[in-house]
Amino acid sequence: MEKLQKALQQARTKRAEVSGDAQTTPTDAPVKRDVALDGTWESLPLAELNNTHLTNMRVVTRHASKLAMPFDILRTKILLQMRQNNWTRLAITSPSAACGKSTLSANLALGLGRQNELHSILFELDLRRPSLAKTLGAQPTHNIDEMLGGALSFDQQAMRLRPNVAACLCSAPVEDPSRYMLHGQTSEILDEVEKTYAPDAMLFDMPPLLVGDDTRAFLRNVDCALIVARAEVSTATEIDICEKELGEHTNVLGVVLNQCRHLPQDDNCYGYGAD
Repeated sequence: MEKLQKALQQARTKRAEVSGDAQTTPTDAPVKRDVALDGTWESLPLAELNNTHLTNMRVVTRHASKLAMPFDILRTKILLQMRQNNWTRLAITSPSAACGKSTLSANLALGLGRQNELHSILFELDLRRPSLAKTLGAQPTHNIDEMLGGALSFDQQAMRLRPNVAACLCSAPVEDPSRYMLHGQTSEILDEVEKTYAPDAMLFDMPPLLVGDDTRAFLRNVDCALIVARAEVSTATEIDICEKELGEHTNVLGVVLNQCRHLPQDDNCYGYGAD
């Protein structure tokens, strides 16, 4: 882990010397946003989540607990940085498959839901290999591509995971999802959803960055991105490439090292690697 951090820092320093900081900094102070509480949220169907199923799928943030603490810390750090910059849209990606980004996305969404004053929406956009619906145990009546393609409205496709957390999930793989990522209609749909439901945070579970072009095509629709790397699988080079490519299109919040098994496991140490 120490070698990985050192290698990443060296790569960041070298890149900064060559090209400077590619991230953008807003010039205006954060603006307080109005939250839509006029019945639009209440009209979305509420999914019946099963606590045993969620725990078996390593989704542990529905209730406060020691297991939820690492995700709660990450949630708070993300919220503080997004509020400081007046950002609402976060893409969550990884260098390759099986890094745990979808599990992390689910935990972040349900963790945000425990903040009753916040409203959040989770979008499953890893359309080639969707897993969030299975992870959450919540199958949508219609697939998300029907909403992205304009055949259905948001309220016809979405469901609520908590009273203040909505989700647009993918129930089956979608062929050629890049057409939705690139299409201007997708941007218009997301803008309309944000205008109508006024969420404090919109989370997008994206495909792994280095295995296709879907995530790159969508980045123009988000304010920032988070990289989920897997210990002993993701390399420093892969993470550095992800940081560089994401930084060319959006703001990079940082890297989450998942499944790290070399941290002290005592009562005073919180780790992401506990199984």
